[in-house]
Amino acid sequence: METPSDTKVLLVDDEKEFVDALAMRLKLRKFNVSVAYNGLDAINSVEQLKPDIVVLDMKMPLMNGIEVLRRLKISMPTLPVIILSGYSNEADIKEAQAVGISDILGKPPEIAQLINSILKALGR
Repeated sequence: METPSDTKVLLVDDEKEFVDALAMRLKLRKFNVSVAYNGLDAINSVEQLKPDIVVLDMKMPLMNGIEVLRRLKISMPTLPVIILSGYSNEADIKEAQAVGISDILGKPPEIAQLINSILKALGR
């Protein structure tokens, strides 16, 4: 059986303190976590790291979560993506679902809820 340390998670959020804290919480639970602080870095990181799953903030400057999601799904259509959103509107949520997300969670997520969502998206 795979352990969390076998699971490569890429966290993407422009709020550095938030995403670093979330990364630490997942690392404490033995997940293999990498972080990107903007959409372009996320796309480059996915190409280099080949994560098992991406946890992506919806609202970011320069390239929002929907645009990142679209680009990721072109190069890796089966990559599970969980969206984190503090204040998305219904149209954004519907668009993300249409492009293909595994789940959408409020921000900040409860750590147990996030872990359950990750494991469910990965079929574990």
